[in-house]
Amino acid sequence: MHKILVVDDESGICESLQGVLADEGYETASVGSGEECLKLLRREHNYEVVLLDIWLPGIDGLETLEKIRDLDNSPEVIMISGHGTIETAVRATKLGAYDFLEKPLSIDKTLILVKNAIESKKLRHENVDLKKQLHAKSVIVGDSIPMKALRQQIGLMAPTNGRVLIYGESGTGKELVAHAIHAQSLRKDETFVEVNCAAIPEDLIESELFGHYKGSFPGAAVDKDGKFQKANGGTLFLDEVGDMSLKTQSKVLRTLDEQRVAPLGSDETITVDARIIASTNKDLEEEISIGNFREDLFYRLNVIPFFVPPLRDRKEDIPLLARHFLKDLAATYGRRTREITDDAIEGLMRYSWPGNVRELRNVIERIVIMNPMTTRLDRKHLPPLVYRDGHRRAARSEFSTLHQARDAYERDFILKKLDENHGNVTRAAEALGLERSHLYRKMKTLGIVVNE
Repeated sequence: MHKILVVDDESGICESLQGVLADEGYETASVGSGEECLKLLRREHNYEVVLLDIWLPGIDGLETLEKIRDLDNSPEVIMISGHGTIETAVRATKLGAYDFLEKPLSIDKTLILVKNAIESKKLRHENVDLKKQLHAKSVIVGDSIPMKALRQQIGLMAPTNGRVLIYGESGTGKELVAHAIHAQSLRKDETFVEVNCAAIPEDLIESELFGHYKGSFPGAAVDKDGKFQKANGGTLFLDEVGDMSLKTQSKVLRTLDEQRVAPLGSDETITVDARIIASTNKDLEEEISIGNFREDLFYRLNVIPFFVPPLRDRKEDIPLLARHFLKDLAATYGRRTREITDDAIEGLMRYSWPGNVRELRNVIERIVIMNPMTTRLDRKHLPPLVYRDGHRRAARSEFSTLHQARDAYERDFILKKLDENHGNVTRAAEALGLERSHLYRKMKTLGIVVNE
């Protein structure tokens, strides 16, 4: 239920407004001064609209309005006055008032303004959340030398309009770098548009990029703007550009040269101004040599090259990343942030991470989901694949006796069978030719924990 606060020193007006608003299904409260209003809003943060009289005992309505706007998650404020002037209304608007009502109040107008103010508060809240999400997408975590250098490079070239080509293996965070460049650019308040060139079918990618007019091909039921048009004034991110067909590459090249697009089904062109950031997990020079990528397009895109290192080359960032993901996932799932032990961190750092940062985040999410009651995550909570790979690597240098090597081999083999059977101990025991109880005892001896 939407909550409305009425602030007026005339009790009759408070009672009248509360009655009208209650009849419309709103939850209401009233106070008689600006001081009481501020005290209540600081204590309770769920009021969406305040109907605030300008003439109040103590601090007046305008001063109260100014202090309300300084509150976190402040409500929308509709000012009320019995003898308002244009000058007062203008000042109230400049201080952040949503609108202005004159006494005697029109009930219909009051209800319309309250409804619209609630919608405005909702949109403002959604906009704040969206900005937080966009900021989170542009935060680059890591204190390793390669990541410090990457952040420095972003800081130097982001404020320019130079085209960027980001290189890196899948899962290294190329999209994150693209968002960070946009967030620090002169276009940061404009649109960031992303196109996954590898995910769009060949027969649809031209429509996605350049748009189309109704009837230009079977299924084109309405006109549609392309990604270049949607990114006009902002940034267009061509993710995995190396997967684009030669035909589409030719059209993209022409668009970059002319700064104009021709939607499918039209002979007319439309001017566009979008900064281009592209990424690839391929060696484009090799793709050029075998005829899969246009050399002229490569030179258009490769104005400022970036390289995002794989996680195995910056393992010192793993502790920071793991704890960052734990905090992020706690917020996502509405849970308390988990602790992760140094022993678990050591296990994570021994793994080779072929899927890079994306794989690390997925592993942390899996641990959080599979251990809902655990507040302290240890090495035993790591997935078998991660543990086994790290254990095997450590074994080459750490085991000095036959007994240690034999235990390591048994543990490795059991984890492999558990992994093949998706953690099901009964099926793993059958595959190993053991009784289930025997396997459990062996797992306990070897420190293996599986949540079935």
